[in-house]
Amino acid sequence: MRLSLRHHRDANTANTAGGSRPSRSSSSSSSAYDDAFPPDIEEPSLDSADTTDPFDPYADPFTRPGFGAPLEREAEPPPRSLFGEILDWMLAPLLLLWPMSIAVTYLVAKSIANGPFDRALETNTYVLAQQVHTDRGQVTLTLPMPARDLLRADATDSVYFQVLGAKGELVAGTADLPLPHEDDRPQPGVVQFRDETLGGNDIRVAFTYVDLPRLEPKGGMALAQVAETLDKRSQLANEIIKGVILPQFVILPLAIVLVWFGLSRGLAPLHALQEHIRARRPDDLSPLEARQAPPEIAPLVNSLNDLLGRLETNMKLQQRFIADAAHQLKTPLAGLRMQAELALRQTSPDELRRSLSQIAVSSEQAARLVNQLLALARAENSANDAAAFTPVNLSVLARNAMQDWFQAAFAKRIDLGFEEPPFPVQLSGQPVMLRELLNNLIDNAIRYTPAGGKVTVRLRHEASDGFVHLEVEDTGPGIPAAERPRVFERFYRILGSDSDGSGLGLAIVREIVQIHRGDVNVLDHVDAQHPEATGTLIRVTLPLGDPIGNPDA
Repeated sequence: MRLSLRHHRDANTANTAGGSRPSRSSSSSSSAYDDAFPPDIEEPSLDSADTTDPFDPYADPFTRPGFGAPLEREAEPPPRSLFGEILDWMLAPLLLLWPMSIAVTYLVAKSIANGPFDRALETNTYVLAQQVHTDRGQVTLTLPMPARDLLRADATDSVYFQVLGAKGELVAGTADLPLPHEDDRPQPGVVQFRDETLGGNDIRVAFTYVDLPRLEPKGGMALAQVAETLDKRSQLANEIIKGVILPQFVILPLAIVLVWFGLSRGLAPLHALQEHIRARRPDDLSPLEARQAPPEIAPLVNSLNDLLGRLETNMKLQQRFIADAAHQLKTPLAGLRMQAELALRQTSPDELRRSLSQIAVSSEQAARLVNQLLALARAENSANDAAAFTPVNLSVLARNAMQDWFQAAFAKRIDLGFEEPPFPVQLSGQPVMLRELLNNLIDNAIRYTPAGGKVTVRLRHEASDGFVHLEVEDTGPGIPAAERPRVFERFYRILGSDSDGSGLGLAIVREIVQIHRGDVNVLDHVDAQHPEATGTLIRVTLPLGDPIGNPDA
């Protein structure tokens, strides 16, 4: 479907012109314009009183009632140094593992200390068990008294022994020695160990059962136990722990010093890089030497070099832009001064009016140049502003932009039209920048199209490719193929051009298209009704998706 929107004229204008031309347009409603560009919110007057309720529970807690100035927020803690962070992660586990190693060493020392003493205790138990016999149906111990005294003799620990008969009767030894559990009964002749308490002291008990086949009537088993306190074992375990732990008190401080020294040496390249960057001149944007950097910080140096390269490019562009802008502004300002001085010398009202008219024209050109410079600067600064990208109805935006140029097109008797698809075209973009793009394209088309020509703004969209094509075509003189790559350069104007343009319009268009990750091309336009009138067609291709990956889009 082709919907043509051509500039309309009111009745008085049509009668004054001596006739009316067929109109291919209808004015769009103001609501569409309001949807694309909502009215600015009225700013409160500086004289208005502050109506903030100091007791409002939903008020900003960092705002002082009656003044509106934010209170000073709590300062965030400064980031920790890399040296301190690595040192903490290395020393903290070391200091935590040290007491754990002491506990493990103590357990190992006890196990080592139990070994020889358990073997001695086992030997004594075997000797005691071999002296258990039966005599006339009774269990007896044929251990001489000197042997009993030798069994109990120990300079450090107390040694106990006990022999119980088949019925649990005490045959010899200590009566209150704890008995083993029924589930712990070993095979006869096999010695087992257990830990018990006797008289409030911890003891180690070795026990075994003695088979008595001659015991009437059915035989039975006697219990033989030998126990001793744990003083010798504890002394030996303490000696082992001292031999292991005391060297650690020397090794641990040395380890901390070596870790500190190693970190200092390891981070030395970072300090050298810091001093190298600090010693640079402010205008030195040359790449840093990355070959001597360690592999771990080489990506950082490469990223910094990329940043320096982009910064150098941007600074060169800004310097060139400032130089070009100063050169371009110097001409209209010098013309304004000359015309103003000439007007001061005029005595004739007609000559004075003519000079003032020239001043008005020059001031208009200077104002237009300044506005385009500001638009170009705004386009460059909003390149990475993700918050400025919002859903935009490009159809409404283009139709509203057309309305601003009806009078300019009517003044040159140019047929200004608009063609759009039968459905709205939505994309994610910056409405202000897209409006500036349309204004510059339409302005150029009207400016370079001769009187009686035709300018058409067209929107084309194919759902299969995911792009929208915005075209502005005119019946002007056209742009030679050799000049097309250069028309997007700043302040570049085609030789022989009669227009009073500044050479910034298409440069602004290119900047805005690049912001939206699109493409712009200059093509030939041949009027179907007048093939000999070759004009220009500028096609802007924009993606319908979010051009910079804005997650809020």
